[in-house]
Amino acid sequence: MWSKSAVQNKVVVITDAISGLGKECARVFHTGGARLVLCGKNWERLEILYDALISVADPSKTFTPKLVLLDLSDISCVQDVAKEVLDCYGCVDILINNASMNIRGPAHKISLELDKKIMDANYFGPITLTKALLPDMISRRTGQIVLVNNIQGKLGIPFRTAYAASKHAALGFFDCLRAEVEEYNVVVSTVSPTFIRSYRVDPGQGNWEASIWKFFFRKLTYGVHPVDVAEEVMRTVRRKKQEVFMANPIPKAAVYLRTFFPELFFAVVACGVKEKLSVPEEG
Repeated sequence: MWSKSAVQNKVVVITDAISGLGKECARVFHTGGARLVLCGKNWERLEILYDALISVADPSKTFTPKLVLLDLSDISCVQDVAKEVLDCYGCVDILINNASMNIRGPAHKISLELDKKIMDANYFGPITLTKALLPDMISRRTGQIVLVNNIQGKLGIPFRTAYAASKHAALGFFDCLRAEVEEYNVVVSTVSPTFIRSYRVDPGQGNWEASIWKFFFRKLTYGVHPVDVAEEVMRTVRRKKQEVFMANPIPKAAVYLRTFFPELFFAVVACGVKEKLSVPEEG
């Protein structure tokens, strides 16, 4: 009941609504009676999501979702799309920045063009959309912006340099924005899980020998299910939380280790990279 009252009749914009987490957020907020604006870069998949939502919801208690085509990595179109989003209902109460792009590989093998693409999708895209919608929230002196980020906004994991850089940048931006807009009664929230895993894939056992770094990284990369993250996003909106960190004890310990004992953290990470590079990879 609390969750429904928090979003009932609210205009909620969800970016990358066609992703696993996006779909679950759409389901949770649609059931709660929100007026959804679902954004994604594939129209066919948006329509599939639309059909799935209206087929199970009670039409007397829910609103028909609006669909908007949006690719946050294409910065040039974000301003126009933001106007289209505002035109749907005339305002935005809650913006959920969910879109993200990931890449893995040694830094020297990732092209600068790809680095820029990651930054556009994970940093410049979300902040451009946020800046376009923020004046409406400020003028009405109400609103909430939720950034779905990642543990790598707090610490860097090897072979994900561009991704970690983009997540650090996004977290820094929204941390600063939180203080700037507080006087306008606009809430900025960040939800940082470890990794969001797929519906059917559980962390594999693999060939993990008894070494500290392998235990450390295996725990660090345990994913959180999209359903759990979506429900946490709803709780964050309802309680107006400023920051949420979704992780088991090992990743949480890694963040504290990075903060208070950085040299030890760097040593563990470096040891892991050396062992990984010394073992030939299959395929």
